[in-house]
Amino acid sequence: MRSREAGLTLVELIVTVAILAILASAAVPIARFQVKREKEKMLRYDLWMMRAAIDKYKDAADRGAFQTKVDSFNYPPDLQTLVDGVDVQGKKVKFLRRIPVDPMTGDTDWGLRSMQDDPDSTSWGGQNVFDVYTKSTGTALDGTQYSTW
Repeated sequence: MRSREAGLTLVELIVTVAILAILASAAVPIARFQVKREKEKMLRYDLWMMRAAIDKYKDAADRGAFQTKVDSFNYPPDLQTLVDGVDVQGKKVKFLRRIPVDPMTGDTDWGLRSMQDDPDSTSWGGQNVFDVYTKSTGTALDGTQYSTW
């Protein structure tokens, strides 16, 4: 004799699968937000790191550690100069290990502004690197454009 309580009925199985589907569909948006939040955190860190390197370069140039072009206002000519470094009293001083990959675009091509450019300019004059921004046209979780960070 078999007990009638030995297995699951079709209705119980369908209800269980439906509940699991609802829970899974609620978890997907949370996972997407988490991925976007991590990319935003990486973007903030990369921008902070590059801007700190630009500031260190300018501070060293202002102290006369090395010569720069007259119209550069002692800012680096490009990001690669921060990676390659400059000669200071016979030693190579580097300000960045590498140009970071933009987490929003997946490329090392960052938007640049020179001291002579307008603060909201999206085209680089080429004289020096005063500021760095992402070329992503996306919107952050807080509603701001990534390119304004």
